[in-house]
Amino acid sequence: MRPLTLTEADRLAIERELCRRSLADFAKLAWPILEPATPLKWGWALDAICQHLEAVSDGRINRLLMNVPPGTMKSLLTAVIWPAWEWGPRGMPEKRFISTAHKQDLAVRDNLKCRRLIQSEWYQARWPLALTSDQNAKTKFENDKTGFREAMAFTSMTGARGDRVILDDPLSADDANSQAALLAAERTFLEALPTRVNNEQSAIVVIMQRLHEQDTSGLILSQGLPYTHLCLPMRFEPDRRCTTSIGFTDPRTEVDELLFPERFSAAQVDELERTLGSYATAGQLQQRPSPRGGGILKDEWWRYWTALPEIEWRAIYADTAQKAKESSDYSVFQCWGRSKAGQAVLLDQIRGKWEAPELLAQARAFWAKHKAVQGLGSLRAFKIEDKSSGTGLIQQFKREGGVPVIGIPRVAGQDKVTRAMDAAPSIEAGQVLLPQSASWLSDFLAEASAFPNGAHDDQLDPSFDAVADIVLRRGERRAAVIKTGFF
Repeated sequence: MRPLTLTEADRLAIERELCRRSLADFAKLAWPILEPATPLKWGWALDAICQHLEAVSDGRINRLLMNVPPGTMKSLLTAVIWPAWEWGPRGMPEKRFISTAHKQDLAVRDNLKCRRLIQSEWYQARWPLALTSDQNAKTKFENDKTGFREAMAFTSMTGARGDRVILDDPLSADDANSQAALLAAERTFLEALPTRVNNEQSAIVVIMQRLHEQDTSGLILSQGLPYTHLCLPMRFEPDRRCTTSIGFTDPRTEVDELLFPERFSAAQVDELERTLGSYATAGQLQQRPSPRGGGILKDEWWRYWTALPEIEWRAIYADTAQKAKESSDYSVFQCWGRSKAGQAVLLDQIRGKWEAPELLAQARAFWAKHKAVQGLGSLRAFKIEDKSSGTGLIQQFKREGGVPVIGIPRVAGQDKVTRAMDAAPSIEAGQVLLPQSASWLSDFLAEASAFPNGAHDDQLDPSFDAVADIVLRRGERRAAVIKTGFF
């Protein structure tokens, strides 16, 4: 028998039919167009995402919530490959997509990727589809069958209506503990989103990592909204095995079995968990955010020093009260050092309720005391929160000279809970040392244990600033997360 010879036309026809039947197969063939320098790694978790998007295309579901860890191709599959698949292989070029993310530039990034895929020679040879010249911009492009894809920031949803509305990470990890950001996302979801769909057959797809109990996923789940819920934690938890309305069941059987070992090894996941800490791991990786109403800083996380480690440099951090009345917070001055091992070491602290003249005198004396200490590295700066009485203290030091004072500004989204969550992984990892014999240690630990619901938090505020300076060092935690390949 003569071997079967396929013509180029035969090969293209087979590819077209393969892609028509399977979003996953289309994604695998489209990958070299989108990521030509990166080998594709595929796993069953990606098949699960594709199967649920196919169910939306088939009309079996029109509300889909997918909670998956970062690094599982969620944006690429949902916001880039799926629209191109519907327009081409599925023969649905009339579909109108609105795609949102927490930042406009992320939504635009995926818009450009989708357009690049559709305009590629590979795609056009199989599904010739023309984009109109009068609507072919970074934020919106349209085809000659009236379909379009428009990108916008989630909280700025205005304008056209869509047959498919995609919410891809509507909240950023940096805003996860900002009540204002949570309320803005909730308001957009409840008030703006319903006005952006064409009709009752239009689909809404939410795909995100869990960040907070009150994030968009939490809102959907707590209100019992009719969403099919695909939830895939990084490590398998048998009592939370996911099953969905389309017949999907998480195939894992072993406790802690990894979601995507083809891409992320056990060592990589271990490193990410150490970097994120237990709270972020619970949300971003396991998709079950922990309550934030207390117990953010566990007693067992703290480490202590009796013999002082070698110190490279020191700085003083201050949190000053608004007034010295009985019910107000204390003013606190803390001296912290950075050890050779990169730990934040609390060396000394004073705390009191002082009016302006005495506050200045206490600050001068605390600086002079630690300036005179030898053998613990240089005393670099006096860092003071730039608000209320702290602003006056900063101005006075600058007028007098002699003390290298630095104001610590507070920007939107940098509330105390957010700063605590930033510091928590370092504390949990043993990177923060407290003096074992300090007379004020029990008060410090009681305040930390009660945070954020305690009567006072003045000792913690400068501690969070010190950890940010000494351990995190201007974004090193984020760099460590990026190094794992998850973002």
